[in-house]
Amino acid sequence: MAQPILMPKFGQTVEECTLVRWLKEEGDAVARGEVLFEIETDKAVLEAESFHEGTLLKIVVPEGGTVPVRSVVAFVGEPGEPVPEVTPPAPAPKTAAAAAPSAPRPTDAPVPGPALAAATATVPVSAAGSAPVRSRLRISPRARRLAREKAIDATTIHGSGPGGRVVERDVHAYLEERGYDCLRLTPAARAFAAEEGVDVLTLAPSGGDARITRRDVEEAIAERPREMSRMRRVIAERLAQSFASTPHFYVTVSADVTDLLALRAEFKAADSALTVTSFVLKAVADSLAEFPLVNGVTDGVCASRRTRVHLGVAVSLETGLVVPVVRDAHRLTLEGLHDAAAALAAKARAGKLTPDEMQGGTFTVSNMGMLDVENFAAIINPGESAILAVASARETPVAVDGRVAVRTLMKMTLSADHRIIDGAEGARFVNAVRARLEDVPRWRNMTSS
Repeated sequence: MAQPILMPKFGQTVEECTLVRWLKEEGDAVARGEVLFEIETDKAVLEAESFHEGTLLKIVVPEGGTVPVRSVVAFVGEPGEPVPEVTPPAPAPKTAAAAAPSAPRPTDAPVPGPALAAATATVPVSAAGSAPVRSRLRISPRARRLAREKAIDATTIHGSGPGGRVVERDVHAYLEERGYDCLRLTPAARAFAAEEGVDVLTLAPSGGDARITRRDVEEAIAERPREMSRMRRVIAERLAQSFASTPHFYVTVSADVTDLLALRAEFKAADSALTVTSFVLKAVADSLAEFPLVNGVTDGVCASRRTRVHLGVAVSLETGLVVPVVRDAHRLTLEGLHDAAAALAAKARAGKLTPDEMQGGTFTVSNMGMLDVENFAAIINPGESAILAVASARETPVAVDGRVAVRTLMKMTLSADHRIIDGAEGARFVNAVRARLEDVPRWRNMTSS
């Protein structure tokens, strides 16, 4: 009997997924545990394995299809056996999560905050940047052939035929009006533009001889709007929502990490994997335990402090930014926190993160220190009240005991929600992080066996 392959449910809040790529074709052999297809949720691209072995008999959901979880996407069985008739399911209706958020509950459990729930709502496929929908063009076959030969867009031509139909004389008149014969258009460029549907009248020559070449056509194709991935659209939606609805304020301090970098060099020589990020995460986790309000959440009506620190660590991927969450980071040792964050970052880069590993965060650290930046400010993640942006460590002349010395400073900028965190509280928090980073004896005691 043919066995159905279901769209898996990755995470408690995931209600639908987009099937982005089949790794097998109908008729291919399938082994148990073999990756069959890739799916995209609003948080990540993940691989889906088969729980059955046999032959891929039928693909129900094609690439690009978005369906609810637990829907049948394919059938696996013995060659030639009948396959049940299944209609591809329609996408799940948009949830009510995008409505006004409810007040946060005063709990320290890692549940999604009110704004996080909004982020799980379905994103419409017709996102901004997609090609506009055009009405059907009424055009004669001869006029269509001429427009294609000349590589122009006939939808802009006013038709003089019956019912506004575009006829051949209209195309000739349009070409004359637009000065088509004066274009210095290479044959290769015209043929390529006609093949790719590029209107040569919209092109500008890039060379010094005023000729329109194939390169100009290629550049026009490269600039065409392309629909963003589901993940990229959700990132844009969530951050736009956060920045528009949350009154951000910013506090920047410079931490003197000269001695910390020397200590880290000692650790590295002893084959320790600890990085500057490891120390930053530990300093932040310990400071959040001291300042639970910075670790809290509000919807503008109610506010709750959260005593458990679930620390988000921003990881940049080619497809977008993901934020895996280290649970109970304040209870981990320096080495334990490093190991947990490193494991999550590795899973993120391998595309193995599950949605559950990217939700429930209470505070986020975004470290661009490896990208040679002097300073930057980050946007608060929905469901949280603050985020710390960590810049590069730079040698800087500073005053030390009345004399100028060169020290290595690292700027950190706290972005905070002014509805729940006052400026003074934000300043005390970020200075507590700085004090912990500069306390090298504390780090030595923490790492001594």
